[in-house]
Parts: sequence; C-alpha cells; structure tokens
Amino acid sequence: MIDKEIAKEILDIALSKGGDFAEIFVEDRYSTTIRYDNGKVEVASYMRDSGFGIRVIDGELTYYASSAGVDIEKMKELASSLADAVGKERKISAKELEQVMTPNHTPFEIAFNEVPIERKMGVVRKAAEIAKEYDERIVQVKVYYSDQERDVWIYNSEGRFVTDVRNYPVLYVEAIASDGKEVFMGREVWGENRGFEFFTDEVIERVAKGAAETAVHQLEAEDAPAGEYTVVISSQAGGTMIHEACGHGLEADLVLKGGSIYAGKMGQKVAADGVTVIDDGTLRNYRGTLNFDDEGNETERTVLIENGILKGYMHSMLTAKRMGVKPTGNGRRESYEHIPIPRMRNTFIAPGDKDPEEIISSVDKGILVVKMGGGQVDIVSGDFTFGVPKAFMIENGKVTKKLRGVSLVGNGGEVLRNIEMVGNDLGFAVGTCGKDGQGAPVTSGLPTIKIKKLVVGGKAKNPA
Repeated sequence: MIDKEIAKEILDIALSKGGDFAEIFVEDRYSTTIRYDNGKVEVASYMRDSGFGIRVIDGELTYYASSAGVDIEKMKELASSLADAVGKERKISAKELEQVMTPNHTPFEIAFNEVPIERKMGVVRKAAEIAKEYDERIVQVKVYYSDQERDVWIYNSEGRFVTDVRNYPVLYVEAIASDGKEVFMGREVWGENRGFEFFTDEVIERVAKGAAETAVHQLEAEDAPAGEYTVVISSQAGGTMIHEACGHGLEADLVLKGGSIYAGKMGQKVAADGVTVIDDGTLRNYRGTLNFDDEGNETERTVLIENGILKGYMHSMLTAKRMGVKPTGNGRRESYEHIPIPRMRNTFIAPGDKDPEEIISSVDKGILVVKMGGGQVDIVSGDFTFGVPKAFMIENGKVTKKLRGVSLVGNGGEVLRNIEMVGNDLGFAVGTCGKDGQGAPVTSGLPTIKIKKLVVGGKAKNPA
C-alpha cells in the first residue's frame, strides 16, 4: 500500500496535462504450485510478484503504463509520461482520497504463506491415493495443486481508495483408466476464493473420485449415437456451456463493438420463459467472487436476462459511461500489467421449479449430460462444440446405458430459446476464463435443464 497523500500526488501528475480520470492499481501476489505425476512430484515452485499500473482516460482514449515493483519515484515518472501522452492543458486534479468499505464476501481463515510445504504436499498425495485406489483399472494419476494470494490497492481521481484480498486455491486431478485395450482420461477441478482451509477431506475426495469415476465411466460406456436429440444437462455438469456460449455475448465491450448477438436487444425476448441468467460477484467464497472489481467498484448481483427478457449487460466503468448506465462491478484484469475489461464473475441460470427427476421422466428419447468437457466457441456468434466425457442415454423417461464420445453442437442463443424445463437444483463448475489475452477466475452454474433439440455427435454405427 502507498500513502494516500502520495497517491493523490501521483494522480495529480497523471492528470497534469488533461484527462478525465486517473487511477493507480497496486498489486502484491504470491503463489505455490505443485505438480504430481504417477508417484512423484514433478514440480514444486513458489512465486512472488508485485507491481503497479497507472491509467489515464481522456474521452474515448485510454493511456496505460505499468512496472514491476512498487517504487514511488517510478510511479511519478510513469504518471508524467502518461500526462505527456495526453498533452493537453490541465483540466482537473484528483479529489482527496477516502477508503471505501464493503461487506466481506470472501472471508478466509488460513493464509497460504502460513502453511508449510509439507502440508501442501500432503493434499497432493492424498488426492493421488484416493484416485488410484478408486478402481484397479486406474493406471495413472496426475495432481495439480495451486494456491495464490493476490492483494490489491486501487486509488482513483474521483477520491476512491479500496483494498481487497483474493485467495485462489485450486485442486485438479487427472486420472487415466485402461482395460489393456482402450485408454480414457477423466478430469476434475475445484477452486474457490478462500484460504488454505479450502483443502478439506471432502473437497480432496470429491475431486479425486470425480476424475477417476469419469475415466472409468468412459471405459465401461458405449459409443454415443449421432443425430438431433432432446438433451438434458444435469446440474452436476455446471454452467460451462452457458458461460462460454452465452455469457461473453453479454459483456458490454463486445456489445459496443457490435460483435454480440445481444446488441440492440435490450428489453426483447432472447430466451425461453422461465430462463433467468445472473452474474453475481457477491456469492460467499465462490471463485468468481470479489469485494471490489479491479476498478475499485463494489461487486453486485447483476440480472442479465429475466424470465427470457434481456435486462442488462456486464459493465466496466468505460462501457457503463458509454451506455449511460452504472458500472456493475465487472471490470477485471489479470494483473497490474493489464487494463480492466468487462469480465464474468459467477454466471448462472437461476433455478426453476421442476424436480430433476420430473425433467428426465419427460424425455422419451434423449441424452443426459452429467459432465462437460472442453470445446470450441465463437463468442461473437455463440456457435459451439463441446465434448462430453460423461453422459447417459434416456429412454422412455429412464436413464439407461452409459455413453462416451458425446459432443454437443449448437448455438448459445438458440439453446436459451429452446430450454423447455428448468430444474430446482443448481450446480457449479470453475475455471480460468480467457479473453483478450487475460485470464480471470470464474464460476459458472446451471440447474438441470431440458433442451428441446440439440445436435449430438457420436461414433455409434447404429444409433439407438
């Protein structure tokens, strides 16, 4: 942290030759990474980094400079360089800085730097052991452990000063199953915004068994049929498809560029009745949760689509100003080296009123998706292809045989319009979302939903 008076002096320098707004973003972060592969630790590393970025906004133009380390003279030097780049007569000076407080949505108990590496190694070994012992056909296990604490301080010329602590623990397990003829891989990952207490026995077991179970499922399953089917996506699958195929189109910078299918549709029907899409930065300890975004604005619960009607977009300060609305706390950046842009936090379809069993029983012939895999998405059009490592056939309202090799092909906008039933449950998946060369920790959620029709890719010669 830097002194408020010094911060104001730097902001004044940045605005000394014009500009409407100036900001200082200071960051200190450290992390531990452990990689384990089939019986031995391949990598165990510790990283510490700190730095700052200064931003000046002048009308539609943004000027940005960053540097490693936190050196006051360097800050003044870069602020002066940005002022020269603006190159106008002085217009404003920064207001006196006052710290802004908000309810803490990300409390934690154990800081990562208080935990010895041996204890972290214990998490890795336990996860590997559980996955290996799940089934005798599990022939290889990989475990990835990561923790990161990210402390940020944000000062701006409007007089706001905020600070936030973000903790990002991640446990990832990859299991490979083989019967001597075929080989399949299962993956499972979970993460939150929480301290080392995140690594409970329950989390370790759930992630390790989840990876092993997915690998064994594929070994025992039949090749999936191909064709157009009714598809039920279980809440267990999380909201990956909604995040990738729909969420990006609701980020305001894409809308302003004219590259979103939701541009110009405010107040119009864009999804089926009963479908409500929310991006919430306040869910307690979720991976995408923040107290403040990376522009110093409080996060909030943002309703994007309500009962099928488009209600809003996810905004940074810049996009909100251009659209004449309030920021939604979605301005996020990967680090001090990057400018903030509109990004998702915890994005999900809100639960409906249908029991998941009722949804499945309504399907004569279809596919039940229990776990989503990777895929390809065109965030402009919403067209997608997703792999599905864990799925089942639904026949006459009953879940029957295990399927493997399933892929889903479609369009995010069409999926929203073709949802026929929304379950009363809700499940989540986690990840690091990439956009414009920046990564951001996110969570995506979904209740069990029934999609009227979706193209299913599969290898079965005689579709069931």
